[in-house]
Amino acid sequence: MTQERTGVATFKGNPITLVGPKLAAGDAAPDFTLNKNLLEEVSLQDYAGKIKLISVVPSLDTGVCDAQTRRFNSEAAGLGEEVVILTISMDLPFAQARWCGAAGIDSVITLSDYKNASFGTAYGVLIKEFRLDMRSIFVVDKHDKLAYVEYLSEMAEHPDYEAAIAAVKNLL
Repeated sequence: MTQERTGVATFKGNPITLVGPKLAAGDAAPDFTLNKNLLEEVSLQDYAGKIKLISVVPSLDTGVCDAQTRRFNSEAAGLGEEVVILTISMDLPFAQARWCGAAGIDSVITLSDYKNASFGTAYGVLIKEFRLDMRSIFVVDKHDKLAYVEYLSEMAEHPDYEAAIAAVKNLL
């Protein structure tokens, strides 16, 4: 049975249930299957040997998610070739591609968890009530260990951008 965590997060003050485990720095990064587009799936192994900054957003079409993705896109240039930034949401791959094109996002890879919520349940961010992934940040080192984890307690708040970037730079 999949673990459910209550009392740990809210959406505009209303309690929500997160499905999956609570991970911590030092844990092995769970594998996942996400869609790069409708036909192409990727997993953690597709980014082997890279430092991975994983930015999780409920939907790119909302203000905070938009700002979060734009911020990490602008930070990407200063992080170098050893780092890949993945933005994960439940948005369909078509919507992600449309949004990236309209927003001029070119340094972040958007991946969709829409098909089976593989990432959401493995990383403990699937919101049971909405079938969206909760805003969170994971930094995974080159050996697929979690170096930094931020689970936000309120879905509408921004993550700690500086701490996430610092965690990536500590691995370089």
